[in-house]
Order: sequence, then structure tokens, then C-alpha cells
Amino acid sequence: MAIADNLQQVTSQLKGTSARLVVVTKTHPVERLQEAYAAGARIFGENRVQEMAAKQPELPADVEWHLIGHLQTNKVKYIAPFVHTIQSIDSLKLLLEIERQAARHNRVIAGLLQFHIAEEETKTGLTLPEAEEILRSEEYRALRHVRLTGVMGVATFTDDEDQLRREFRTLRGYFDKLKALYFADNDTFREVSMGMSADFPLALREGSTLVRVGSAIFGARG
Repeated sequence: MAIADNLQQVTSQLKGTSARLVVVTKTHPVERLQEAYAAGARIFGENRVQEMAAKQPELPADVEWHLIGHLQTNKVKYIAPFVHTIQSIDSLKLLLEIERQAARHNRVIAGLLQFHIAEEETKTGLTLPEAEEILRSEEYRALRHVRLTGVMGVATFTDDEDQLRREFRTLRGYFDKLKALYFADNDTFREVSMGMSADFPLALREGSTLVRVGSAIFGARG
């Protein structure tokens, strides 16, 4: 099926929810991104800084770029001029570097706290106590150019729906707790980014607001 047809098929499943689609563009050439844009996609998620920085000038200015892969502090400067949301914040050190680079460009960059919810050790992310330690710190409270807007997690790669549901509910629980304790009066803290091509319908049922879908739109990665 064409990219436009696949995109329509995915977005039709978001109807009746508050969720938005992040089109995952890792390894796909600019021409295919332009095809997705022409079909209505406006939020693109990249895993790697180099790819995002190379593709961004080739796409229209109204694209909302999300960095969804692990981000090293020394790479923040390459995307700070244009990135909308960094979904993979997993340390205070990274938050402080995003603040520094965003300030240089007089911008505010949105960010999601990434939690480790999978049973796979290779997945990265914070524990709930680590996240709370960040949010209670004086350094965090002094930030002016980073705005935390929610949480993100990568579930285990499995067909076990019960396990996936548990992991999604864990992340939603973390969001609810942080919202109540630290962001009760903050309307912008509202995102729960979870669900990918294989499991996003289940994630939607568990309260996802951002689904990250690539292969269901573009086909297998090249």
C-alpha cells in the first residue's frame, strides 16, 4: 500500500481519542517523508540527531520534529535551533544541556521524561524515584528554556498483550503521579508517549496521547 493509504489507516484508529501520531522516519529518505507530509503528516520522530539535522531543512517549516532516540549531551547543539520536543530525557545532566542550548537560540524546547518500563535491560530510561529527584532539584526549578510536557516509555518487544498492558499502565501511573504532585496547575504537562507500530492500538486503550509509528506507514526499514 502507498504511504498515504497506510497513514490514513493509522490515523483512522486515532479517531475518538486525544492522541496524535508521531511518524517515525528513521532510515527513510527525505522523498518518503515528503510523501507522508503531502498526505497530512506533521509530526516526525527521528531516532538519530544526524538524520534529523540532515532532513529538517528539506521539509516544510511547519513540521514538528520530535527526537525519540537516546540523546547524548554533546549532540543537543545540532538540533536545538529547531527541535520541538525531545522525548528521551533521562537525566538532569541532559535537561541542563538542553536548557543551555535552547537559551542560546532564545527558544523553549518541550521535553518528555523517558521511563524504563520494559523487561529488556537494553532499554533506557528513568525510575520513578530518579524522576522525582530531578523534579525536586533546584537546578530543575531554575530552568527557563525547557518545558516538561509529559512522559515517554518503550514497551518490551513481545506479543504478550497482558505484559504490554501492564507496562503501558505503569507508564500511565507514573504520569498521573507526577501530574498530581508536580504539575497539578500546569496544563501543558499532558503527554503520555507510548505505543509503536505493533502495539499502538493497545497503548491507545491505556491512555496514550502520542503514538510513534513508522513501519506501519513506510513498511520495513531500509
